[in-house]
Amino acid sequence: MNTIRNSVRLIGRVGNAPEVKTFDNGNKVASFPLATNEYFYNDKGEKQEQTQWHSIVAWGKNAEVVERFAEKGKELAVAGRINYNSYQDKDGVKRTNTEIVINELLLL
Repeated sequence: MNTIRNSVRLIGRVGNAPEVKTFDNGNKVASFPLATNEYFYNDKGEKQEQTQWHSIVAWGKNAEVVERFAEKGKELAVAGRINYNSYQDKDGVKRTNTEIVINELLLL
């Protein structure tokens, strides 16, 4: 049951070209937005679409795959965990950030 704790699986489309950073030790990190769509019918029976945006972060080999193959509009399946960050901006205001740190990636 520990494998379902803090577990996220999404299928969506890459929103922008991934931003990839390479560290001095050669390790890479890639970040990009992923859009997921849900469809439903409103009270009038009209089909509606709702898009959710997710911040995705990939490290190591997954970052290398993202760098080589993920481009805007490409459909991906990802699995990982939710990570919450908080920090103070330059004005001293507390900010929070939610991201999905992936450990599996499938190009669709």
